[in-house]
Amino acid sequence: MENPTIFYYALLWIIGWGAVGGIVSPRIYARKDLDVSQAGLVGTAVGAAGGPISLLPFWYFTPTLNWRWIVVPSVIVLGVFIAAFAKADPTNFCVARSDYLTTQVANGLVMGSIYGLMALGLTLIFSILGVVSFAHGEFYMIGGMAVYYIGTVWFPGLNPLFSIIGAAIITFLIGLIFEVVFLRAMNTGQVERPGEYAILVTFGLAFFLQYLVLALVGANPKKVPRFVQYPDITFPSGAEAPLLTMNVRTFSFFNSITISSTRITAALVSLILLGILMWFLYKTWTGKALRAVSQDRQAAAVTGINPNRMNTLAFALGGALAGVSGASLVQVFSWVPWVGVLASARSFVIIVLGGMGSLPGAFIGGLIVGLVETIGAGCIPDPQRATAYIPAYGMVILVIVLLLKPTGLFGREL
Repeated sequence: MENPTIFYYALLWIIGWGAVGGIVSPRIYARKDLDVSQAGLVGTAVGAAGGPISLLPFWYFTPTLNWRWIVVPSVIVLGVFIAAFAKADPTNFCVARSDYLTTQVANGLVMGSIYGLMALGLTLIFSILGVVSFAHGEFYMIGGMAVYYIGTVWFPGLNPLFSIIGAAIITFLIGLIFEVVFLRAMNTGQVERPGEYAILVTFGLAFFLQYLVLALVGANPKKVPRFVQYPDITFPSGAEAPLLTMNVRTFSFFNSITISSTRITAALVSLILLGILMWFLYKTWTGKALRAVSQDRQAAAVTGINPNRMNTLAFALGGALAGVSGASLVQVFSWVPWVGVLASARSFVIIVLGGMGSLPGAFIGGLIVGLVETIGAGCIPDPQRATAYIPAYGMVILVIVLLLKPTGLFGREL
């Protein structure tokens, strides 16, 4: 940064007054016998946005809180942060080049849609079984490995669609067998502490799958060719500034947004599967049964739904969703047996951000994490530092959410 002082002052202002608003506001609302459930979060946003200028009238009038009291101050805080960053480093690509920034935003949304699909599987498992699967990242890893071996090693030249379907079937069967053999005991009274048991047994599954794959295929990175070889297209043809340019490697929109063709393909796979999942959950009897069990297990059992079968189906579907996420990204990144560790941590951040058990929250949380990671990494000039900081962005989001709104964006108070 050319002039970092103004950026650090702005950051200190946002953090300092946000902390003051978050600590004092609930006490003032409690003293006036008002609802304090959102006072800490809103107080933090109001304090970070305007400091004492906004906090004093907020404390005096103590208005009824709604979503506007979160959205409007948050937009102001974001504007202040961006303005301070632009003033401190005017030559940064994110500041000086609008086409670079829009490309980063577009890539963040594309990657976020894939993250959201992976987190949907973890959310589905939690909403039905009430446990967090610590082996979720390994299903993601196995999905990528399955596509590599099915489409590149065992059946060279096979249509990638069949490789993805094969990866989904493999991860579905692993999840189904594991739930029946190990997790079914939680609901039959054979385990005294089912919560602790689920943590230990899914941790064990994660280690087993990771080191089993390492022993079978080795530690060398795997990579598959592009799933789709896009033709060269310019629309409108002959235009000096075409709206769309497409070739084997990239998509270019409005002559300013450039996205890798492999990421476009992965995002399309994720969106198609998301549509199929929503149709399954809301239009089929089995999907409605899953939702019923997630809302009230005993009431669902009274109506004739077998909760144990729904548990098995949910865990298997969750594993398959993670597997397809890995299957779609193996053409983008190099694949190693421990690639699921970071993916698993990212999924935990997303479901906490979106709200535990909330399917819309998982997808929106994935978009937010994708945007933060891509923009955060893209705005750091040093590529090595930018890559090293990517895992840190998710942890920062996790800490902020746990401090300000532990139930997440769409979570419910227990």
